[in-house]
Amino acid sequence: MSIYVDGFVLPLPKDKVEAYKKLSETAAVVWMEHGALDYRECLGDDLDTEHCTSFKALAGCGPDETVVFAWITYPSREQRDTINEAVMKDPRLGCMEDPSAMPFDCKRMAYGGFTTLVHASKQA
Repeated sequence: MSIYVDGFVLPLPKDKVEAYKKLSETAAVVWMEHGALDYRECLGDDLDTEHCTSFKALAGCGPDETVVFAWITYPSREQRDTINEAVMKDPRLGCMEDPSAMPFDCKRMAYGGFTTLVHASKQA
């Protein structure tokens, strides 16, 4: 099976972490109910590096911001498109219709769809 992945990187104001977490918990339920295989939202913890570009630099973070690195997996790109269409119509995520209601600046979020090149996993 070739897993398809939607990936996200975004700067998040540190004072908006709890609001973002609440939104993400709802989003996780919605995406999973509509058929996503996995939903992950990760908050930056170890972001300072001297050996390559840091996620903070990549995301253009200010001093009062951190980084969210997130992904959602699907069975295929076609199923991703079907699932995302259903998710966007789900009333539980109505706040997504109004970017100003989001706890982060949507214009600064990076997003893309990815085909899987390599996948290795241990089941917990």
